[in-house]
Amino acid sequence: MMNNGGKSALGLDQNVAAGIAYIPFCLIGVIMSIIILVTDKTNKFARFHAVQSLLFAAVCVVLYICAVLFFFVAAMANSSIISILASLLWFLAIFLIIGGFIVLAILAFMGKDIKLPVIGGLADKWSN
Repeated sequence: MMNNGGKSALGLDQNVAAGIAYIPFCLIGVIMSIIILVTDKTNKFARFHAVQSLLFAAVCVVLYICAVLFFFVAAMANSSIISILASLLWFLAIFLIIGGFIVLAILAFMGKDIKLPVIGGLADKWSN
């Protein structure tokens, strides 16, 4: 993937558009990613990061649901050790999700091409 400079269809620099696609608060990133995919057909850099952001968000939702389900199962088991482990898993999931989005946003704002292991390959295929 080439980072050749230029503007996105929204008039933003391509690194700014790609960085906004990773902002996790109030669904800004999801909305921006969808807008980029619908409006921008030529900017490969912004499209790649929009698709990767959506895929990463989907993986994070699944990870969070698994952590919450484990937390509820541990609470129903009425075991303090399992509940403590479940709480730690839940906090770890939250930390990894928010931290991942922040790191990806910073790297995209810097204009760097970062491909996540499985998600990056899919995003590269689907962003064409």
